[in-house]
Parts: sequence; structure tokens; C-alpha cells
Amino acid sequence: MKKLRVAVVGVGNIGNIHAQVYEKRPDVEIVAVCDIIPERSDRAAERYRCQGFYSVKEMLASGLQIDAASMCTAGVENGGDHYTPTMELLEAGIPVLGEKPISNNLDCAREMVALAKKKNLRYGINLNHRFTPAALRAKEWVESGRLGEINMINMTMWINNPNETSPWFHIRALHPHSLDVMRYFCGDVEKVQAFFKRGPRADGPDGRRVCWSNVQVNMMFKNGVIGHLRGSYDAGGSYGLENLEVVGSAGRFVLEDACEHLHFYPRTSRQSEHYDYLGGMMSFNETFGARIGKWVEQNLAGDPPEAIDASGEDALHVQTVIEAIIRSWETGEVVKVEQ
Repeated sequence: MKKLRVAVVGVGNIGNIHAQVYEKRPDVEIVAVCDIIPERSDRAAERYRCQGFYSVKEMLASGLQIDAASMCTAGVENGGDHYTPTMELLEAGIPVLGEKPISNNLDCAREMVALAKKKNLRYGINLNHRFTPAALRAKEWVESGRLGEINMINMTMWINNPNETSPWFHIRALHPHSLDVMRYFCGDVEKVQAFFKRGPRADGPDGRRVCWSNVQVNMMFKNGVIGHLRGSYDAGGSYGLENLEVVGSAGRFVLEDACEHLHFYPRTSRQSEHYDYLGGMMSFNETFGARIGKWVEQNLAGDPPEAIDASGEDALHVQTVIEAIIRSWETGEVVKVEQ
């Protein structure tokens, strides 16, 4: 069996999740781990029985054969440290699966996507919420016309996250996921109108949080679909993780918690359909295996870069929408999304 020789760059919590998925696959061999914190790299190298490095440059200079890399650094707004190691890997001709957000800086995101295109390399992002059997079933309904003409989409995604790194940490770090799911079903976004609210925090300035931890966004898609995004870092728990509703002229579906429950409601009948844990996927944590597995399969199959599911270009589109959302709140205007 041919094995994909992979490296994992950044072996904190998310990097270890990537490594654990790779470790369980018979078609993958972890050949290297890399982290700027030496103890992390050393621990991971011992755990995954591979070579450990403290920089991407050191890893590349070793001459080790690497077929693909997971790039799992974090940084400001969970995306500030992605640019340099990604560019180094791409310059070396190595396909990259990056973590979201692709970057918290739009210019950096554009450079990474442009370099991958120039080098004709596969470049994906871990936008894992679309990689569920339930989402795939719903996508089939949309593409087959079962819902009729799509008119509306509503998305809620929220988690209890007390972290504070910047005013825009919530929208930039969490909502690449929600906006990717919305694009997955309804295409590119044309205009946005956003409203934010800071949640309470006893030790924060004026008793409020630093980051804009609650958001509501009105959206107009290029194909005429209208939509709404609702998100929070002050929710979650018993509220669940996310809820997606797509409404068409002939029917609607509701997808709960990424993979757990899918419902179809025909417009002219009460004979609804309900599916629980399609494909045996029981919880959100299993989406990592599905997404990373797709990345492995596409690399082993030699798929062209433009065929990559949840590509760097997809992530760039999402981040462009996020920056338009920020501008809308700052200006009080409806903002056209730049492409």
C-alpha cells in the first residue's frame, strides 16, 4: 500500500488532533513534527515515533521526503502565525493542509493562495464542518432540486469561549467555519450588514469583554439568496454547537450540530423526514477524521489543486467576507464583499 508521508507543523492541541488522525490511518506515515517550542516538538517526536524539528527551515534542510504537511500553528486570532511556515512549505513544493482561519491578515491569505497556485500545489484548509454525512446528504438534496429554488439560509454557531486576544477574535477565529458552510450551500456572498455586541466580563473594561463576542449578520448572496449569521462566544453548552436552516420554494432542511440530526420538511406535505447520526458520525470531534481523511485521499489520488475540497481559495473567500463584516460594523453601512 502506498503511504502518504506527512509532517505536522505546530503540535499544540489542534496539531496533535491532526497527528492522531494520521496515526490511525494505514495509508499515512508521520515522518516529522515541528514546533518552535522545543519541548512540544520533542514530546510529539517521541509519541509519533518520527523526527522532530524546531523550525520549518530546519525540517526542509534535513532532506526528509515529505509528501504533504498539516500546518497547525496558531498566533493572534488563531491565524497570526500561519503565513511564514505556510509560505516556506509551499516554496519547498509541499502541499499544505492549513488550519482556519487561513490568516487573520487578508493580504497574507492572498499571498499564500497565490503561491500555491503559482506552484500548482494542493492547498486545503481544515474547514471541517462541511465534511459530515449529514451535510453531504443535504447537499445532494440541494443539487437535485429537491428544495426547489433556494430562497434563504440561516446559520447559528456559538461556543463558550472566554479567550480575549483582540476585538475581532470571535469573528475571525470562529466564523470561517460558519461562513464556509453557508458558501457550501449557497455560493459567494455579495453584501453584508453586521451588528456586534460585547458580552459581560467582570474584569473587562467597563465590565464588558474586549472582543465583540456576539454578532448578527444580514447577507445577500450573488445568486439572490438572502441569509443570516448568528454567532457568539457567550453561548454554547446546552444550546448546542450550531444550527443550519436552508429554505427553498419546495422544501427546507435543518441540520443540527454539524452531523447529529438532519430534518427535511416538504412545503406541501406533513410527511417530513428525520435522520440521526447519518453514516455513524456521532459527534463534532469525528469531523476532523473525515476532513483530514479527504485530504489524504485527494493527495494519494493525485487530484489537481483546483479539485481540493475546502481549498485555500475557499478559505480566502470566507476571510474576505469576514473583513467586509468588520467594515460594516465600523462604518454602519451595507458593505460589498471584495473578491
